[in-house]
Amino acid sequence: MTTIFAVSSGRPPAAIAVVRISGPEAFAAAVALAGPLPAARHASLRALRDASGMMLDRALVIVFPGPNTATGEDLVELHCHGGRAVIAAVERTLAAMTGLRLAEPGEFTRRALGNGRIDLTQAEGLADLLEAETEAQRVAAITATEGRVSQAVRGWMDAVAMLSARIEAMLDFADEDDVTSDAAAFDAVLADLAALAAEIEMVVASPPVERLKDGLRVVIGGPPNSGKSTLLNLMGERDAAIVSPISGTTRDRIDVPVLRNGVAYVLTDTAGLIDTLDPIEAIGVARAETAMETADLLLWLA
Repeated sequence: MTTIFAVSSGRPPAAIAVVRISGPEAFAAAVALAGPLPAARHASLRALRDASGMMLDRALVIVFPGPNTATGEDLVELHCHGGRAVIAAVERTLAAMTGLRLAEPGEFTRRALGNGRIDLTQAEGLADLLEAETEAQRVAAITATEGRVSQAVRGWMDAVAMLSARIEAMLDFADEDDVTSDAAAFDAVLADLAALAAEIEMVVASPPVERLKDGLRVVIGGPPNSGKSTLLNLMGERDAAIVSPISGTTRDRIDVPVLRNGVAYVLTDTAGLIDTLDPIEAIGVARAETAMETADLLLWLA
């Protein structure tokens, strides 16, 4: 497997940039760049030099021997100054070394997944955490990265296995003295199954992470002139929709993203529901009905 490297701390310029090197040649590359390496997991200041001996930067070097690392491989972190020219020089020097190449997007996480350092839900949670913009998104992503989703699934699998064993025991060993197989025992199994199903259904019914990213869809519906556009403007804290006493002013859906207490929402104003012969107004009514059918929450004004 090739050794990969990339900036793992965001795009320069910045005060500090972390260049991560992962793979079988990580330590050799770090020695060629910084000389003798510090003790494992101890930060030490080193001069980084290219193949000709020219100094590139002074950086903190930290060595992480595998497999107990973020990627499951030998790993080195270079905490450099975060200027574009500095990072470009360090990356250019690493790319010139045999067996090293620039990492593809997400490759460090993919190696962590392939080496068993994280599971799929944790990998998805990490991606969500990096893109989190609201408090609700952060909390959901942290839950996934900490492995709580995986722990819950494993718990459900253990519970199903135990229930299966109890049922098999009642069916196959009903004549044994230590196996209870009467109606009360079966009712107890059914009750435990129902409780497990309710627990799983509660988790499945919760909004997915994608909804936390895009915003919970709140649709404002009702007949014409019921105050839908006025309510949208008040909740969105801006004049997003035209308000007038004329029926049918709103003919198309209007989306306004808002943030409340760390939760993202998308408020949608819709055309008033009315029987009409106006073909344009009829399209607006149809779009309003579709929006209400797909809403997470419907605010009905009448």
